[in-house]
Amino acid sequence: MRAILQRVKRGAVSVDGQVVGAIGVGLVVLVGTTHDDAPAQAEALARKMANLRIFEDDAGKMNLSALDVGAEVLVISQFTLYADCRRGRRPSFTQAARPEVAEPLIEHFVRALQAEGISRVATGVFGAHMLVEIHNDGPVTIILDTADDGRKTKAG
Repeated sequence: MRAILQRVKRGAVSVDGQVVGAIGVGLVVLVGTTHDDAPAQAEALARKMANLRIFEDDAGKMNLSALDVGAEVLVISQFTLYADCRRGRRPSFTQAARPEVAEPLIEHFVRALQAEGISRVATGVFGAHMLVEIHNDGPVTIILDTADDGRKTKAG
């Protein structure tokens, strides 16, 4: 799984002109899945994200986690995180998981965030055309990829 985390003052997502998810201070997370991702990757990503120290303490240092500051999280599924642009001018999305695989994994990721202690998790609508509003704070943008942590192919 891949995620782009953006520390925000606020974020929202709309579908057909209607706000379907909104948060205050916290993280907007764009998340994508690939073919061999499993619930273990969703759980590892949620654990890493909830505990990543990217919020400022009283001294202005990034020393606090989303859990420490009571951050809210807006999760947006985004298959384009697995775009392959190495050849030609049109990206290939063959590395992105098909919707029937990706949607349950995104849902599992949301539940895993809640299990980690993130009390407010909002989402977009899987597969919909969404308008995402991100008020990036800092800006702070972090990329996480479960393939980078050595657990990619290990489900347990």
